[in-house]
Amino acid sequence: MKLMIVDDHQVVRQGIANLLRSMLPAVAITEVDNGQDAVARYGELRPDVVLLDMGLPDISGLEVGRRLRQRWRGAAILFFTMHDELPMVRQALDVGGLGFVSKSCAPEELAEAVKRVASGQPYIEHPIATRLAMNQERPVDHRLRDMTQREMEVLLMYARGESLGGIAERLCVSSKTVSNHLAGLKSKLQVSSSVELIHLAVDAGLIRYGQLEEARRV
Repeated sequence: MKLMIVDDHQVVRQGIANLLRSMLPAVAITEVDNGQDAVARYGELRPDVVLLDMGLPDISGLEVGRRLRQRWRGAAILFFTMHDELPMVRQALDVGGLGFVSKSCAPEELAEAVKRVASGQPYIEHPIATRLAMNQERPVDHRLRDMTQREMEVLLMYARGESLGGIAERLCVSSKTVSNHLAGLKSKLQVSSSVELIHLAVDAGLIRYGQLEEARRV
Protein backbone atom coordinates (compact mmCIF):
# COMPACT_ATOMS: atom_id res chain seq x y z
CA MET A 1 0.00 0.00 0.00
CA LYS A 2 1.25 3.48 -0.90
CA LEU A 3 0.31 6.28 1.50
CA MET A 4 0.87 10.04 1.21
CA ILE A 5 0.77 11.96 4.50
CA VAL A 6 0.04 15.67 4.03
CA ASP A 7 0.66 17.72 7.18
CA ASP A 8 2.75 20.84 7.74
CA HIS A 9 4.13 19.74 11.12
CA GLN A 10 7.23 17.56 10.72
CA VAL A 11 6.95 15.95 14.14
CA VAL A 12 3.31 15.02 13.47
CA ARG A 13 4.11 13.60 10.02
CA GLN A 14 7.02 11.52 11.27
CA GLY A 15 5.09 10.31 14.29
CA ILE A 16 2.17 9.17 12.15
CA ALA A 17 4.51 7.58 9.62
CA ASN A 18 6.37 5.61 12.29
CA LEU A 19 3.11 4.55 13.90
CA LEU A 20 1.59 3.31 10.66
CA ARG A 21 4.77 1.53 9.58
CA SER A 22 4.63 -0.44 12.83
CA MET A 23 0.95 -1.32 12.35
CA LEU A 24 0.90 -1.73 8.55
CA PRO A 25 4.23 -3.39 7.69
CA ALA A 26 3.67 -3.34 3.92
CA VAL A 27 2.98 0.40 3.71
CA ALA A 28 5.23 2.73 1.69
CA ILE A 29 4.91 6.29 2.98
CA THR A 30 5.62 9.66 1.36
CA GLU A 31 5.53 12.81 3.51
CA VAL A 32 4.41 16.16 2.10
CA ASP A 33 4.23 19.43 4.05
CA ASN A 34 1.94 21.61 1.91
CA GLY A 35 -1.08 21.45 -0.33
CA GLN A 36 0.51 22.55 -3.61
CA ASP A 37 3.13 19.81 -3.42
CA ALA A 38 0.48 17.26 -2.49
CA VAL A 39 -1.45 17.97 -5.69
CA ALA A 40 1.74 18.04 -7.80
CA ARG A 41 3.16 14.81 -6.39
CA TYR A 42 -0.07 12.85 -6.45
CA GLY A 43 0.21 12.42 -10.20
CA GLU A 44 3.74 11.03 -9.87
CA LEU A 45 3.13 8.74 -6.90
CA ARG A 46 -0.52 7.72 -7.31
CA PRO A 47 -0.83 6.71 -3.64
CA ASP A 48 -3.58 4.35 -2.54
CA VAL A 49 -4.53 6.76 0.25
CA VAL A 50 -3.94 10.46 0.93
CA LEU A 51 -3.96 11.15 4.68
CA LEU A 52 -4.83 14.84 4.54
CA ASP A 53 -4.80 17.52 7.23
CA MET A 54 -7.27 20.42 6.97
CA GLY A 55 -4.98 23.23 8.13
CA LEU A 56 -2.13 23.58 5.64
CA PRO A 57 0.08 26.65 5.23
CA ASP A 58 -0.72 27.41 1.58
CA ILE A 59 -4.08 26.04 0.48
CA SER A 60 -6.52 24.33 2.80
CA GLY A 61 -7.01 20.59 2.98
CA LEU A 62 -10.51 21.09 1.61
CA GLU A 63 -9.11 22.77 -1.48
CA VAL A 64 -6.45 20.05 -1.87
CA GLY A 65 -9.18 17.43 -1.69
CA ARG A 66 -11.29 19.27 -4.25
CA ARG A 67 -8.37 19.57 -6.69
CA LEU A 68 -7.35 15.94 -6.31
CA ARG A 69 -10.85 14.65 -6.88
CA GLN A 70 -11.34 17.03 -9.80
CA ARG A 71 -8.22 15.74 -11.58
CA TRP A 72 -8.24 12.13 -10.35
CA ARG A 73 -11.74 10.89 -9.62
CA GLY A 74 -10.36 7.75 -7.98
CA ALA A 75 -8.27 9.61 -5.40
CA ALA A 76 -8.91 8.05 -1.98
CA ILE A 77 -8.73 10.83 0.60
CA LEU A 78 -8.80 10.29 4.35
CA PHE A 79 -9.10 13.58 6.23
CA PHE A 80 -7.12 13.58 9.48
CA THR A 81 -7.53 16.76 11.49
CA MET A 82 -7.93 18.28 14.94
CA HIS A 83 -11.24 19.90 13.92
CA ASP A 84 -14.26 17.61 14.19
CA GLU A 85 -17.15 20.09 13.96
CA LEU A 86 -19.95 18.55 11.92
CA PRO A 87 -20.09 21.33 9.28
CA MET A 88 -16.39 20.73 8.56
CA VAL A 89 -16.94 16.98 8.38
CA ARG A 90 -19.74 17.54 5.88
CA GLN A 91 -17.54 19.87 3.82
CA ALA A 92 -14.79 17.24 3.75
CA LEU A 93 -17.21 14.58 2.55
CA ASP A 94 -18.75 16.98 0.02
CA VAL A 95 -15.38 17.58 -1.70
CA GLY A 96 -14.94 13.84 -2.11
CA GLY A 97 -13.31 12.62 1.09
CA LEU A 98 -13.78 8.90 1.58
CA GLY A 99 -12.96 9.02 5.27
CA PHE A 100 -12.65 11.33 8.25
CA VAL A 101 -10.83 10.77 11.55
CA SER A 102 -9.69 13.21 14.21
CA LYS A 103 -6.16 13.49 15.57
CA SER A 104 -7.49 12.34 18.94
CA CYS A 105 -8.53 8.93 17.61
CA ALA A 106 -6.86 5.73 18.81
CA PRO A 107 -3.89 4.45 16.76
CA GLU A 108 -5.81 1.28 15.96
CA GLU A 109 -8.69 3.29 14.55
CA LEU A 110 -6.36 5.35 12.36
CA ALA A 111 -4.77 2.19 10.96
CA GLU A 112 -8.20 0.66 10.34
CA ALA A 113 -9.35 3.85 8.60
CA VAL A 114 -6.32 3.79 6.30
CA LYS A 115 -6.94 0.14 5.39
CA ARG A 116 -10.65 0.71 4.75
CA VAL A 117 -10.13 3.80 2.59
CA ALA A 118 -7.33 2.03 0.64
CA SER A 119 -9.81 -0.69 -0.24
CA GLY A 120 -12.37 1.85 -1.43
CA GLN A 121 -14.63 1.71 1.62
CA PRO A 122 -15.78 4.84 3.45
CA TYR A 123 -14.71 5.27 7.06
CA ILE A 124 -15.76 7.89 9.60
CA GLU A 125 -14.46 7.82 13.17
CA HIS A 126 -17.15 6.21 15.32
CA PRO A 127 -18.07 9.15 17.64
CA ILE A 128 -18.21 11.52 14.64
CA ALA A 129 -20.33 9.06 12.65
CA THR A 130 -22.68 8.76 15.61
CA ARG A 131 -23.07 12.53 15.85
CA LEU A 132 -23.75 12.74 12.12
CA ALA A 133 -26.34 9.98 12.32
CA MET A 134 -28.10 11.41 15.36
CA ASN A 135 -27.64 15.03 14.27
CA GLN A 136 -26.86 16.02 17.86
CA GLU A 137 -25.59 19.45 16.94
CA ARG A 138 -27.83 22.31 15.83
CA PRO A 139 -28.94 22.12 12.19
CA VAL A 140 -26.78 24.20 9.90
CA ASP A 141 -28.19 27.71 9.43
CA HIS A 142 -29.89 27.92 6.03
CA ARG A 143 -27.74 30.94 5.23
CA LEU A 144 -24.62 28.75 5.25
CA ARG A 145 -25.86 26.32 2.63
CA ASP A 146 -24.82 28.46 -0.34
CA MET A 147 -21.33 29.29 0.95
CA THR A 148 -18.36 28.37 -1.21
CA GLN A 149 -15.47 26.34 0.21
CA ARG A 150 -13.26 29.42 0.28
CA GLU A 151 -15.92 31.43 2.12
CA MET A 152 -16.26 28.61 4.67
CA GLU A 153 -12.48 28.55 5.18
CA VAL A 154 -12.29 32.33 5.70
CA LEU A 155 -15.23 32.30 8.12
CA LEU A 156 -13.79 29.42 10.12
CA MET A 157 -10.33 30.96 10.46
CA TYR A 158 -11.73 34.38 11.31
CA ALA A 159 -14.10 32.94 13.91
CA ARG A 160 -11.18 31.11 15.51
CA GLY A 161 -9.38 34.40 16.02
CA GLU A 162 -6.89 34.52 13.15
CA SER A 163 -5.89 37.98 11.95
CA LEU A 164 -6.54 39.22 8.43
CA GLY A 165 -2.82 38.99 7.73
CA GLY A 166 -2.68 35.46 9.10
CA ILE A 167 -5.62 34.34 6.97
CA ALA A 168 -4.10 36.02 3.91
CA GLU A 169 -0.78 34.23 4.46
CA ARG A 170 -2.43 30.82 4.85
CA LEU A 171 -4.54 31.30 1.71
CA CYS A 172 -1.76 32.96 -0.32
CA VAL A 173 -3.85 36.06 -1.04
CA SER A 174 -3.68 39.70 0.00
CA SER A 175 -5.18 41.09 3.21
CA LYS A 176 -7.42 43.21 0.96
CA THR A 177 -8.80 40.04 -0.63
CA VAL A 178 -9.55 38.62 2.83
CA SER A 179 -11.31 41.88 3.78
CA ASN A 180 -13.39 41.62 0.62
CA HIS A 181 -14.30 38.01 1.48
CA LEU A 182 -15.44 39.07 4.95
CA ALA A 183 -17.49 41.95 3.55
CA GLY A 184 -19.09 39.55 1.08
CA LEU A 185 -19.79 37.07 3.88
CA LYS A 186 -21.55 39.71 5.96
CA SER A 187 -23.76 40.55 2.99
CA LYS A 188 -24.47 36.92 2.05
CA LEU A 189 -25.12 35.86 5.65
CA GLN A 190 -27.19 38.98 6.39
CA VAL A 191 -25.16 40.19 9.36
CA SER A 192 -23.98 43.73 10.00
CA SER A 193 -20.88 43.29 12.15
CA SER A 194 -17.90 41.05 12.80
CA VAL A 195 -19.35 40.14 16.19
CA GLU A 196 -22.56 38.88 14.57
CA LEU A 197 -20.46 36.93 12.07
CA ILE A 198 -18.62 35.15 14.88
CA HIS A 199 -21.85 34.46 16.78
CA LEU A 200 -23.32 32.94 13.62
CA ALA A 201 -20.28 30.66 13.32
CA VAL A 202 -20.76 29.56 16.94
CA ASP A 203 -24.50 29.00 16.53
CA ALA A 204 -23.90 26.95 13.38
CA GLY A 205 -21.41 24.70 15.18
CA LEU A 206 -18.41 25.86 13.15
CA ILE A 207 -16.61 26.79 16.36
CA ARG A 208 -17.28 25.87 19.95
CA TYR A 209 -17.51 28.26 22.85
CA GLY A 210 -14.29 26.94 24.39
CA GLN A 211 -12.43 27.64 21.16
CA LEU A 212 -13.93 31.11 20.99
CA GLU A 213 -12.78 31.96 24.51
CA GLU A 214 -9.30 30.62 23.71
CA ALA A 215 -9.15 32.77 20.56
CA ARG A 216 -10.10 35.87 22.57
CA ARG A 217 -7.19 35.27 24.96
CA VAL A 218 -4.62 35.10 22.16
